[in-house]
Amino acid sequence: MAARKRASTNSSSSTQTKPSDREPPKTQEAAAEAPISAPKSGVILKLTALFSVPYFYLVLYHYKIEQELRNSILINAALSLAAFFVTVKMIPVASRYVLRRNLFGYDINKKGTPQGTIKVPESLGIVVGIVFLVFSILFQYFNFTADSNWLVEYNAALASICFMVLLGFVDDVLDVPWRVKLILPSIAALPLLMAYAGHTTIIIPKPLVPYVGLEVWDLGWMYKLYMGLLAVFCTNSINIHAGLNGLEVGQTVVIASAILIHNIMQIGASVDFEYKMAHAFSIYLAQPLLATSLALFSYNWYPSSAFVGDTYTYFAGMTMAVVGILGHFSETLLIFFLPQVLNFLLSLPQLAGIIPCPRHRLPRFDPETGLLTGTNDGTLVNLFLRQFGRMTEKKLCVYLLVFQALACCFCFLLRYFLAGWYK
Repeated sequence: MAARKRASTNSSSSTQTKPSDREPPKTQEAAAEAPISAPKSGVILKLTALFSVPYFYLVLYHYKIEQELRNSILINAALSLAAFFVTVKMIPVASRYVLRRNLFGYDINKKGTPQGTIKVPESLGIVVGIVFLVFSILFQYFNFTADSNWLVEYNAALASICFMVLLGFVDDVLDVPWRVKLILPSIAALPLLMAYAGHTTIIIPKPLVPYVGLEVWDLGWMYKLYMGLLAVFCTNSINIHAGLNGLEVGQTVVIASAILIHNIMQIGASVDFEYKMAHAFSIYLAQPLLATSLALFSYNWYPSSAFVGDTYTYFAGMTMAVVGILGHFSETLLIFFLPQVLNFLLSLPQLAGIIPCPRHRLPRFDPETGLLTGTNDGTLVNLFLRQFGRMTEKKLCVYLLVFQALACCFCFLLRYFLAGWYK
């Protein structure tokens, strides 16, 4: 997962160790009370400006969006901004509590340097998940009525996300085997699958219609199976495409930004009310996801002062799966996830046990030069290092995030060129 080594003991087991194996109580308490580094506000301001200018231009000026729908989007954006500031304030508070419970890690990619000996608070994705849920629930007061058709699915979506946050935190604490991790998203997706009342049809691509004999195919229960598998893939693909400071949160920020722009473009280009509402539904969840993720990114960017844990990767993956399913753009979502798909294919031989799979499939770090060297492990991180040569952790993460952004741009180009021909 992250480029870190988890503490070997937790709070309950540490009481059974010999006194000589433990830090003095005063030292432990002082370490827990030590503040983490300040958020990297400059990086966040640049990213926010890069995204918000084109996004709000599309919302406010480029497209003629109904005033009521535009107001809902802006109210949700205002609540998301509030969620950002709350998350920024809560992460240092939560870090002190997780350190007291020995939920910390050491940055493996800095081993052999002074930074590699610092206890970095772990599992701070729990803060993002809780703040996201609180503000998403508050948004219901401003947008949904008691008899709204969308309220049931909205609450089911939040229940699935909440379930995933809980299971992710359990994984952080118990460190369950990766085979069990494949099952967790399936369990968390149950509320959404049971409450889903949307269509179960797919539109057959036009070039295949003469061969299939159908323009629309009703998959029935198989569509819900597909939804469950999509949730499993999204959560675990974010989790295994990791290992660098800022990579887990960074890829989520890029994909969430692409999701929001895609939704606005679809709302602006459509005249169908239900279609617009489906994409608006996606926006209502993607905006707070982006805002809270940016807050965590300000602490997780290189050099990281907070580790996100499986709690965040599961939460982010499930949220994006939910918005793709209920927004009815799962094919587009998978293209946004192109780097994660590639990373999964590279990882498959090791995950399947065909090739030995170490616990941490990370690059080798040279403390003298500060550079990373790629190993033969099947990950996109190591592939980039093998192709482009040794580089610093920060530079490598930037390369991978740029690749993520290019994949999203490729998706927009693909939809543009295939419009009217493919579907």
